[in-house]
Amino acid sequence: MSYLLIVETNMTNPSWVHDYLNNVTPLVSQFGGNYLTRSSAIELLEGENKPQFSLVAQFSSKEDALSFYHSEEYKPFKQARQSGSVSKFLLVPVENATA
Repeated sequence: MSYLLIVETNMTNPSWVHDYLNNVTPLVSQFGGNYLTRSSAIELLEGENKPQFSLVAQFSSKEDALSFYHSEEYKPFKQARQSGSVSKFLLVPVENATA
């Protein structure tokens, strides 16, 4: 079963973003993931507190997604992101899909 990594981010200090994008993009691929979207063009249809940035990446398994998230390669970029933003990371199985 594939899994989606869904991220909502609000920047507090964007100095980390350039290095993050340049280095984490190939890491996602290395761990078997691919981006479905990465965008700041978000329309809040319901709820509160629209994030500044959102992304969805698909991994072929939960293990692949968790291996990426907990990897030593991702660790310095995760720490930079955590220092310069407030984020939600959600891991969601792709189930009951009709398309």
